[in-house]
Amino acid sequence: MNRLLIVLSAVLLFGCNVAVDTETDIEWLKAPGTEDMDLPFSTAVRVDNLLFLSGALGYDREKGALVEGGIQAETRKTLENISQTLETFGSSMDKVVKCTVFLADMSEWAAMNEVYTGFFPNKPARSALGVSGLALNARTEIECIAVLD
Repeated sequence: MNRLLIVLSAVLLFGCNVAVDTETDIEWLKAPGTEDMDLPFSTAVRVDNLLFLSGALGYDREKGALVEGGIQAETRKTLENISQTLETFGSSMDKVVKCTVFLADMSEWAAMNEVYTGFFPNKPARSALGVSGLALNARTEIECIAVLD
């Protein structure tokens, strides 16, 4: 990002052509236990020192289903799953800089927030939006971007 800003500044200020090394270190990551699954997405993608997580659900892998108990139980399990994924790939909840929260019902926003706020020592930037449906009929799905340790 800094390279891009420098290039754009130079072009705007000096009107010159600037050659920049655009090679970026990218790694597509699969969560342990999903490497052999033919999923149409990566669990996470590392770009330099940023980690982009795919949307997570309140899915209990041991039971093979979403947790029961409504929006708060799903939010708790979703964020526990995110925390585990972050730790697996070298980050943590205190390094999350952006979240996007998808809700099947916006009237559950306050109840989701009650659980959500307890997971972040620092408050990341966030967007929250209502959607017409989520995978597995989940109540919420959360994706995030974090800095690597």
